[in-house]
Amino acid sequence: MGFDEQTSKKPWIETPLIESAPFSKAAGWGIGNLILSSLSDPANHGKTLHFFSSSGGNAGLAAVVAARDMGCACTVVVPQSAQPMMVQKLRDAGASDVIIHGASWFEADTYLRETFIDNGDSKSDSANIYVPPFDHPEIWRGAGTLIDEMVRQLPPSENAFPADAIVCSVGGGGLLNGIVDGLERHLPVRQTKSLSDGKKVRIIATETAGADSLAHSLRQGSLQSLSAITSQANTLGALRVAPKTFQNAFSPPPGIEVTSVVATDADAARGVVRLSDDLRLEVELACGISVQVGLDRLKEVMPDLTPDSRVVIIVCGGSGVTPELISDYRQKLKNGWQ
Repeated sequence: MGFDEQTSKKPWIETPLIESAPFSKAAGWGIGNLILSSLSDPANHGKTLHFFSSSGGNAGLAAVVAARDMGCACTVVVPQSAQPMMVQKLRDAGASDVIIHGASWFEADTYLRETFIDNGDSKSDSANIYVPPFDHPEIWRGAGTLIDEMVRQLPPSENAFPADAIVCSVGGGGLLNGIVDGLERHLPVRQTKSLSDGKKVRIIATETAGADSLAHSLRQGSLQSLSAITSQANTLGALRVAPKTFQNAFSPPPGIEVTSVVATDADAARGVVRLSDDLRLEVELACGISVQVGLDRLKEVMPDLTPDSRVVIIVCGGSGVTPELISDYRQKLKNGWQ
């Protein structure tokens, strides 16, 4: 495959914006952009690229699929907490190798960088490219295209920008940073009136207790690490968010307000079950937490919420779930899981 043909392809599809009547009543692809930018980098022209990603699951799968679609190899290092089902998905998707190492994503990531990235030869005709799951500007820019898609699909509201609030999950913060990046590109043009009268677009940043590294840092007033991940939502399992994530949440750009909300694994499971029942979409706990917070706690964090308010819940992370898992969550909730 020639270089021009390779870089003209796009390893993602446009994300559909779906209106949910039941949810209204009740209440891809940043990694691909990093891989595409690496292929476009003049320093990599003529080289055979091998991508290396550290991940609890979803980011690694995105890296494998994007690299595969661009004709490149990708190796993923996952922690021991990664589900066997996810390891097999990575292999089935075309991963060159899936290496299991370390008790946490941090340990897996450290091993990856020390083993495959840090000692690379810049003069070689091949190159190992590090693909972090969340901490890279190209990932944020890629995730920020969600806002472009939102603007195209959702007609403008009285507040100029199409949405009043966006609910998203936070692991390391790549998605949140992308949302902020996208909003910054649109707000100066589309929200002059709203900025002048004090209205802001609200980002509701959701986490599960035990994987709440952003909330922990915000409580401390500085970037801090959790001692361990104890939540079952292991794809949110970053001990510390990216520095840019803390900055965006602690002191967001003009026109944007970020509110951190933490709920339980059981709440996340309720979101998973509700999304399955109402929209027939299967997602994992890392996404279910956004769904549940978006349905049950919006009025708590947005007292000015009205029936005409527009709230967009970003549905992410459906690789590590099965109908059997959802059935298990349903039974545990019936048995009193809190």
